[in-house]
Amino acid sequence: MTKVAWVFPGQGSQSVGMCRDLYDVNNTAREVFEQADEVLGIKLSRLCFEGPEEELTQTINAQPALVTASYACLQAAREIAGKSLPEPSFLAGHSLGEYTALTVAGVFDFATAVHLARERGRLMHEAGQLQLGSMAAIIGLEEQLLAEVCKKTDTVMANVNCPGQIVISGAADNITKAMEMATAAGAKRAIELQVSGAFHSPLMKPAVDGLVKYLEETEMKDPAVPVIANMTGEPLSTAAEVRAELRNQLTNPVLWQRTIEYIYGQGVPTFIEIGPGKVLTGLIRRINSEARTINLNDLESIRNLASE
Repeated sequence: MTKVAWVFPGQGSQSVGMCRDLYDVNNTAREVFEQADEVLGIKLSRLCFEGPEEELTQTINAQPALVTASYACLQAAREIAGKSLPEPSFLAGHSLGEYTALTVAGVFDFATAVHLARERGRLMHEAGQLQLGSMAAIIGLEEQLLAEVCKKTDTVMANVNCPGQIVISGAADNITKAMEMATAAGAKRAIELQVSGAFHSPLMKPAVDGLVKYLEETEMKDPAVPVIANMTGEPLSTAAEVRAELRNQLTNPVLWQRTIEYIYGQGVPTFIEIGPGKVLTGLIRRINSEARTINLNDLESIRNLASE
């Protein structure tokens, strides 16, 4: 049987109305949303389904909302598709999505994941308030040339997503300079992202200091399925490695291209993106055109898989 990997989206894939169709027809998905509401003490489900968008997009809300929607989508897919959804040989998540992957791997339960995501989002937002930071997607510039731009502007590469798409992060004024320099160096486009801080950069150090307390208090088990780490593109195999990854992830780049290349190199040609949007599916296709991708983000896509 063909091996598969399950991958889970990160912040930016959220949208008002996500997974509402699953909530309406599938008890398992509904229970996930209801549990998130109970754990957080807020109507997260209503925010996911009705918005307003500007509130859902706030980091403190978007992060637990995405973990919840992705996990609800998976649970519904398991129930509806049954054996048509093959079990994964590897798991991975883009930034925040790593928390969903670790939940599926049995490192901690869903209630813990949604609580950690909420606190992570709060701490990242607060770190962004301490020093105005920003991020930008640089399209069509070689990594080596962009590294020179980052060095000259005191910015860093935050997400190495796929060939020709790298996100940079840093102080807001520096990002503006870096965008101008990258364009002058030959970048096809430089797009500033709508974020509340310089994620995956040293400016997130205050968030790390706060997150460490929660990570130390959280009971974790070794992953039952290998989770490929954002920071290294290699498997996490122990709870200690997971703690270090989640602690250091906030100030270090997401090596998504390396992650996908590692999994494909292990004889896994099929990637199933589970959760809102299709961002990771698009990146994977650009990393390796021979990889097969499946996207599960609503009732229709899950039913299509079940009918195969």
